[in-house]
Amino acid sequence: MRDSDATALVRGNGRLAVGLGRVSAAATRNGLDASAALDIHREPATPPSEMPSLASAPAAIVLPEVPPGNEIELKLLVAPGRLGDFDDAPVISAHARNKGTRRHLKSAYYDTRKRLLWRNGLSLRVRQIGNRFVQTIKTQETDDPLRRGEWEASVPSLEPDLALALPFVPERLREGLTPDRLETVFVTDIHRHQRMLDLPTGTVEVAFDHGVITAGERTMPVNEIELELKSGSTAAIYEIARRLAEHGAVRPSIHAKSARGFDLATDRAPGAEKPRKLELDPAVSLDESFAIVLRSCFGHLLQAIPAAEDGRDVEGVHQLRVALRRLRAALQLMHAIGARSRLESLRSDARWLAQSLSAARDWDVFQTETLPVVAQACASLGGFTALREIAERHRTNAYRRIRSALAGARATGFLLGLGEWIETRGWRSDVSPETLGQLALPAIDFAAIVLQARHAKVLKRGRHFKSQTAERRHELRLALKKLRYSVDFLLPLYGDRKAAKKYARRLARLQERLGLYNDMATTNRLLAGLGSESTEGAIAAAAITGWQAHAMNGVEAPLREAWRGFVGATPPWSTAAEA
Repeated sequence: MRDSDATALVRGNGRLAVGLGRVSAAATRNGLDASAALDIHREPATPPSEMPSLASAPAAIVLPEVPPGNEIELKLLVAPGRLGDFDDAPVISAHARNKGTRRHLKSAYYDTRKRLLWRNGLSLRVRQIGNRFVQTIKTQETDDPLRRGEWEASVPSLEPDLALALPFVPERLREGLTPDRLETVFVTDIHRHQRMLDLPTGTVEVAFDHGVITAGERTMPVNEIELELKSGSTAAIYEIARRLAEHGAVRPSIHAKSARGFDLATDRAPGAEKPRKLELDPAVSLDESFAIVLRSCFGHLLQAIPAAEDGRDVEGVHQLRVALRRLRAALQLMHAIGARSRLESLRSDARWLAQSLSAARDWDVFQTETLPVVAQACASLGGFTALREIAERHRTNAYRRIRSALAGARATGFLLGLGEWIETRGWRSDVSPETLGQLALPAIDFAAIVLQARHAKVLKRGRHFKSQTAERRHELRLALKKLRYSVDFLLPLYGDRKAAKKYARRLARLQERLGLYNDMATTNRLLAGLGSESTEGAIAAAAITGWQAHAMNGVEAPLREAWRGFVGATPPWSTAAEA
């Protein structure tokens, strides 16, 4: 289906004006090659050290432009009908250049029937702005949660010009991408009030968007504020967002209209992916490694929130919990350099948010893993339907509490404060002048000390493993989790050593085996209160308890084997590790 009949043809010059100063990581890995086909304008990237700080940037400073080929943007979701409340927010009134412009934007998003572009981290959009038509290619995958690759070209209509898009599509995908295979997946109809704000730290375009996404018979409303950095530091985005949050209820988001549209088209829940493996150069400084690790944690956290709120995919809450655990582990790592004041506040908020997710995750596991297995094995036994209905009521209430927590001021303040702290590298202000010098040293030196300390703690907690009580095993599991996240963050510094891969593999196996004990304890706790709600359900609850007690008999031997394997693994940071 095409939308050319709905638009007036406006002849443009068809020439693609594009810059690739800093192409996103995803585009680079996929081997994009635009220079062979187009006139490319490159501008050097501005190092973070040359960016003006939030506190010290004078009003007249010349701020660096956002590198061409990049979009740095954060969304603030707003309740329906409340968007107008922010037009006169103090931060807008004080820093806006003028009253801004109002536009009616109609866009169509294209892909193949099998979603070749979207499955490979790309989106193709043509937008009508008055009498103009602009085609845009965007990359979805990046190491920075606010940054995406973006390349635009003028086109004569809402019909996409594939010839202009192909230079930004990986070569391996081009054969399957022909004009006859493209179709309209969904369209958007957005009314936008756009204003430009100038702050000492940067210039930000603020767009108040309301409208609708339409995919076939399904629709989804849009009510949001987009903050896009035009020049300066990303910290400017967070400063504006934080002050808007003080004015009214907003929810930070990186869930793009394109992602919502593709989900809507297939009536699919928002996705929640595992974090990507970190890539750290062995020569990277400790300061830079902290920034990379924290950005990874923050991006994982933001991308999991829509799925957690939606609730249809249990992976949403699971990945949000994992993201918060990773974040807390990263913040704890930073205690070693003496950073304290802001760290404690961030860790406290992360712990609070994680606790609000626990009940929903427990019921998700019970409903999707524990109960179905036992119900199928004990099909002749009654009560499982009643137990499932009771558990679903508890699960629904748990998800209601999650949505309330994520929509609240504390969660918003935590997310915006965390993002701003990462972008301004706020840990620098929490340490002594001597420690500032340590931040410039290679991260691999810090990694060896931290990993060895946490490895030794696990070995200490695992003494007399065979005779340990359940409580001691639980303490070991907690120490193991801290080591596991530290390994995820810091082991990439050791490259592809065989010892590193073996160590990580054995550590993961041991953590998985110990997790079975915790899962069974959680199930017993959930079941303790369910039997009293239904006599019929109590029969099924007793069956599950008995089933798990029997299953415990087969857990101990593999667990002991996993422990011996871990103890025998050579730590990759030791001198005995194979290079």
